[in-house]
Parts: sequence; C-alpha cells; structure tokens
Amino acid sequence: MNGKAIIVFGGGGFIGSHLLRRLAGEEAGELISIDIRAPKIRVPGVSYLTHDVRDLSGLSFDRPIGRIYNLAAVHTTPGHETHEYYETNIRGATEVTAFARRHGVTSIVFTSSISVYGPSEEPKEEATPPQPNSAYGWSKWLAEGIHRAWAAENEDRRLVICRPAVIFGHTEGGNFTRLASLLRKGIFIYPGRTDTVKACFYVEDLLEAIAFAVSLDERYVLFNGCYPDGYTLEDIVTAFRQAHFTKARTFVIPRFLVLGLAMLLKPLSRAGLGIHPDRVMKLVRSTDIRPGWLKAKGRAPRGQLPSALERWQRDSAGRFD
Repeated sequence: MNGKAIIVFGGGGFIGSHLLRRLAGEEAGELISIDIRAPKIRVPGVSYLTHDVRDLSGLSFDRPIGRIYNLAAVHTTPGHETHEYYETNIRGATEVTAFARRHGVTSIVFTSSISVYGPSEEPKEEATPPQPNSAYGWSKWLAEGIHRAWAAENEDRRLVICRPAVIFGHTEGGNFTRLASLLRKGIFIYPGRTDTVKACFYVEDLLEAIAFAVSLDERYVLFNGCYPDGYTLEDIVTAFRQAHFTKARTFVIPRFLVLGLAMLLKPLSRAGLGIHPDRVMKLVRSTDIRPGWLKAKGRAPRGQLPSALERWQRDSAGRFD
C-alpha cells in the first residue's frame, strides 16, 4: 500500500490467516498480525506480534499504517461466558479505533456477523433492522457502532463492515468441519427438519468480496458475506454427499430425541465431543441472510457451493479440516 504497513488484528485466526496468505500473495507490502494466540497458519513474510486487543495503549509503531483489518473477536457460541463477548468485542473495537486515531489510519475493515440480525425464517438483507438475540450478536452490533463513530469523525476515513455468515474452509474447525467429520463417519442425523436455511460462504469467496468492497474506495460500505441461494441444511449435506461422501447415509429423527441426547452428552462437550443442546438448536433455526449489496453490484453468482467444497478439499489435502 504505497509503502504503508497493513495491520490485521486477529490475524492468527481462521479468517485472518487466510487473509494474510492472500495479501502476501498480492505483495501488498509490510504485513503485521496482532493476536493473543499463535497463528493457525504461519504465512512467510508476516510479522507476528502477541498482544491483547482489549488493551492496545502500549502498542505503537513509528511507520505509516495504510489499513487496519479488525477481525479480533470472541465468537464461538456456545463456548464463552456472556461477559467475555462484550469484554473482547466491544472493548476491542474501542481499542482498535483508538489505535487508528493515534496512528492517523484512515481505512478500517471490520468483520461483524450476521448474528446482529438474529435467527429468522424470513430472508434478511442489509436494510433489515438488527434484532440480535445473543451476547455475541449484541456485542457485534455495538462494535459496529463504535467503528461507525470513528468513521464519522473525519470525512477522509473509510470503513468497510462485513457481516459474514457461517464461513467455512481450511482450519475453520466449526460447524462445516463437524458436518464433514460426521459424513466421513458415514451418517448424519437431521434433528427434526431438513429445510433449515443456513447462510454460508467459503472463506476465499469472503475475502474476494472484502477486497472488492475495499477497491471501491467508498466512505462506507456495509455488506453481508454469504451466498445468495438460501442454502438449506439438506442442500449443504447433499453437496457434500454427491461429490465427497457418497456412502454417507442420512436420517431424520424427532427434535426432542436429539435434544434429549444432547442434554445427556452435554458434560462431554468440553472434552471435544461437539454435541451441545445450543448447537443442535442451530440446526433447526434458520439464518436466512441474503447478500443484497453484493447482488446489487453483480458480485453474487448462484450455485457456488459445490465448487467451494472442491476448493476446500484441495486446500486441506482432502481432510476438510
């Protein structure tokens, strides 16, 4: 960026690691990752610093910074106490924007979440009023406001806010990884319904959308990071089975039976079993989010899920991890 550094807060995480790999491939200049945890993927040429985003008062650089990507967040649900979402996501937004002010940074990209909308059976786009129903969703909605306040202070500042859906890809370790693991074992059980809509996006497609938004150099961009198809859980399972897990079988059983089993096995979830009542409920509550802004820009082609799974397979050497 014309000799200026790019800082990625949360660069050690899933999306951050893929972002840094992409930026390094583009020879975007000096790249600095700041995270409290070790990186999932260490990208050659990136400077990795260990720092807590909740307190950046002692962090300073003597070189110009062209852009900040703020990806740092506590996000796994379930998995954290309520206060942890607010402490990290809101305080982190406050600290990152204060850091940007001190260093004269005029461009920030912030990853929020579709959780600001809350679950819904009705399609929602960017103009839909947020209705978060979780600590994570509320913390992200409030963090958006902190970033918007920073942008409003100076007309030279540029802000891109992306609300990613369920993002999948290599090192994700979340819902799609668990689904692939179950299908590899040969069976997947639908908890009461197959038509739950789950907005989703492959990580590289997310980064392409973010790069496009940044390239427009508009003062403010807000967009949903997801495919336009309204994929159901059955659509996703079918895409996996047709090309990758052809021998896997599926069954639909009553919701109360799955929830009962999840309740019994809940104590084992901390041991990595992955079965939790809240996680089961995610499978029966739709998140029907649509990419209105990307569609308006002609950047939301349909039918991308099969090719996305193929790309994930290649990137993970067939492991879907």
